[in-house]
Amino acid sequence: MNGAAEGFERAYGYVPEGVWAAPGRVNLIGEYTDVNEGHVLPIALPHRTRVAAAARTDGVLRLRSREAAQAGTTELSLAGLAPGGVVGWAAYPAGVAWALREAGLPVGGADLYVESDVPAGAGLSSSAALEVATALALTELHGLACERPGLARLAQRAENAFVGVPCGAMDQTASACCTAGHALHLDTRDLALRQVPFDLAAHGLRLLVTDTRVRHALADGAYAARRAGCEAAARALGVRALRDVPHAELEDALGRLADASLRPLVRHVVTEGERVREVVALLAADEPRKAGPLLTAGHASLRDDFAVSCPELDLAVAVANEAGALGARMTGAGFGGSALALVEEGAADAVGAAVTAAFAAAGHRPPRVFAAVAGAGARRVLRGEG
Repeated sequence: MNGAAEGFERAYGYVPEGVWAAPGRVNLIGEYTDVNEGHVLPIALPHRTRVAAAARTDGVLRLRSREAAQAGTTELSLAGLAPGGVVGWAAYPAGVAWALREAGLPVGGADLYVESDVPAGAGLSSSAALEVATALALTELHGLACERPGLARLAQRAENAFVGVPCGAMDQTASACCTAGHALHLDTRDLALRQVPFDLAAHGLRLLVTDTRVRHALADGAYAARRAGCEAAARALGVRALRDVPHAELEDALGRLADASLRPLVRHVVTEGERVREVVALLAADEPRKAGPLLTAGHASLRDDFAVSCPELDLAVAVANEAGALGARMTGAGFGGSALALVEEGAADAVGAAVTAAFAAAGHRPPRVFAAVAGAGARRVLRGEG
């Protein structure tokens, strides 16, 4: 039996109706462009959050997690759900139930049991994986139809309005909509999707991810401050969002900003949008090796203009490049989390070893280094006996 299903049966004393799984993601390029209605290019990871679930008819939502076993079972009334009313990990699935109901999808009660191997706080979208797996479970349990992009939007609303984290749409959409062997070129303004082939093995390449094990907390205000700054800059420039500032007109736009503190934010967002366009073109032309310098340029921009890196991320990127990577950058919202490196397959072990050794020499916690292969999006993985 599936591990999540076994956990469900131990927790609730009966067999779940099914198990749904959704992946974490790593973003190849396009950081902080999603909160500016721009373009991003994530892939789904093989790491997944699994939700074993069964419907209830009494309007009660019961939640339990393997990773938060000490918290026991959280029991909530669907009718009483409101933003700010649930704290801790349970706020994410509770928020999904709230967002679905607010959108007119009459999900009923459910028992949920969660287990995950998506590293929490690593910039790999563990929260989005939980939200999307929950959304898929609740809608399918209650026989409700919802297209994947719409489901992702509701999962995003749960995190924005219920949990209070002002994230963009990339993480949830990647978790819901990615396909195996492809990167997802997403326009976060209208959720237009394009699946771009991403088979590094066919080119003798590998994508290494370094989880620095420095945990960020996006709700601490730093992420929100960057987003607010971008919105202020867009207003000052008279555009709906910074994605509407053409790359060719960047210098003119910077010169029109009276508030000098906003200029680095604008420079990052506009140049990062151009980097997304260039990487997509390279992948479409079957030339992934040439994307390496764009990854490194993206890291410099996040470090220097957006100021969201940290010493551990900078070290992982610098050492990977020194050890022979074609390019490297932090991924995710920063302030900790993970970095990625595009490497020749034959150099992967040496690059990983160099990063690990550098962390030890600097007195940092040992990082977790692993290869990422573009996986599939959310799906039902087990039908139970309920």
